[in-house]
Amino acid sequence: MEEERTLRSEREPGDVALVTAARARGLDEDMAPLLAALAARGLDAVEVVWDDPAVEWGGFDLVVLRSTWDYYARREEFLAWAERVAAVSELHNPVPVLRWNTDKRYLRDLERAGVPIVPTTFLGPGEPATLTELPEQDKLDVIVKPAVSAGSNDTARYRAGEREAALAHVVRLQSEDRSAMVQPYQHAVDEHGETALVYFDGRFSHAIRKGAIFAGGPQMVGGLFAREEIGGRQPTAAERQVGDAALRAASGVLPTAVMPLLYARVDLVPLADGAPAVLELELCEPSVFVAHAESAAERLAAAMARRLELRRPR
Repeated sequence: MEEERTLRSEREPGDVALVTAARARGLDEDMAPLLAALAARGLDAVEVVWDDPAVEWGGFDLVVLRSTWDYYARREEFLAWAERVAAVSELHNPVPVLRWNTDKRYLRDLERAGVPIVPTTFLGPGEPATLTELPEQDKLDVIVKPAVSAGSNDTARYRAGEREAALAHVVRLQSEDRSAMVQPYQHAVDEHGETALVYFDGRFSHAIRKGAIFAGGPQMVGGLFAREEIGGRQPTAAERQVGDAALRAASGVLPTAVMPLLYARVDLVPLADGAPAVLELELCEPSVFVAHAESAAERLAAAMARRLELRRPR
């Protein structure tokens, strides 16, 4: 292994690091097909753990975040790591994207840009813990989660009669110096599920359906993410419009130089009237479900190859 790391900086351009977390090894279903698609293009790609101190990041031509699913517990450490990597290699998605997207208060930017989102109330440390901002708040189930979170960790659904428990969750997050977010539960998701739109290099690639996690209790996998029921989906025209609008809104906030993004995922749920709204915009480490769409792994590998080609001297 030491010899491999030493030689890495002496190789021709084309080395790719697909970055994961130690606890996520073996859990990222995108990893194997993506490694195979890169190998088919003659690219030397390896799976690497983001906080492994032995890794020489400057030996890679391209560093791509894939399953760093434990970042949320150490966000500042993670962002500092990303800064160091970006100084010696090409990181995707880039640091400004990670800094913006790893705090779900980015939803405010989407809403200001006219993108429909699931109504969300953010309650920061020291702010009054109340749910009165939510419409019909005494009749609705709500979801409470941290603004910095991943994989449904520390996220819970509370029934309309469980307001005290929901508020206690908010207060606990605030006491831990974390911002809480509260969203009315969209019951249509129980039958329709979520629609996740996946984009590579700014272009729509495919969509999948995710079953409703909170229709029952979420079952956690490896302490990292909630188990989901995944299947293919043909998005509606309205869903495509909202997904495209979310990416346009992100491009209006993020530096021009980072666009188009190597990968993006827009998670949509139907509101009470059936209209799609953004639940989350995933630009840091989203699963992209390449096994559920023909040639999806090849499309992402091709997008990576294009970036490597741009790095090579003419």
